[in-house]
Amino acid sequence: MPDIFTYHTISSDAKAEFKDRGSRFIALGYAIQQEADVKKYLSALKQEHPKAVHICYAYRLGVDGTRYRAVDDGEPSGSAGRPILGQIDSSGLTNVVVFVVRYFGGVLLGVPGLINAYKSATAAALSTVDKLEKNLEKLVEISFDYPVMNEVKYLLKLAGATIYKQELQLFCLITAGIPLKEEAQYLQRLATIRGVTIKDGTQ
Repeated sequence: MPDIFTYHTISSDAKAEFKDRGSRFIALGYAIQQEADVKKYLSALKQEHPKAVHICYAYRLGVDGTRYRAVDDGEPSGSAGRPILGQIDSSGLTNVVVFVVRYFGGVLLGVPGLINAYKSATAAALSTVDKLEKNLEKLVEISFDYPVMNEVKYLLKLAGATIYKQELQLFCLITAGIPLKEEAQYLQRLATIRGVTIKDGTQ
């Protein structure tokens, strides 16, 4: 199996609505980095839609196929979360969560109707945004003293790293994502700078 260094996610927030026999299905998609992002968005949606009968969702993270979840939130098993996840997968996306907020219209749709509604709402939302190719990254925490800051930042820039957090005081700390393709050589070069300590940033 060839090494994989990039993945596709969505370029911006996605939104679409699907209606069937009075029920409204509002699909909202977001790019995410970790499970904690899902909880943050879910909490906000529960506050925004207190009268919704269901907020079903699915997400996929990473490229190894093991980090995903499909949640039916009280709908019949397999009728909501799985169709949402199916649309994420058929679009070739990862690091994405899609929520579908349902307002009940008074008519039961049955399992086939629900599957169609959740699938259609998700597909419509994902079709409103572009795909974005991003580098798979190794997340690291780099600790160092202020005098070597320019060297550290120069190497991170050369590597095409993403800076997620930085504290630049007398003692400095940067949390960065280094593209996997560049990981080995740039971690080695960073480690040769005097006083630099590198830790896994995912812990």
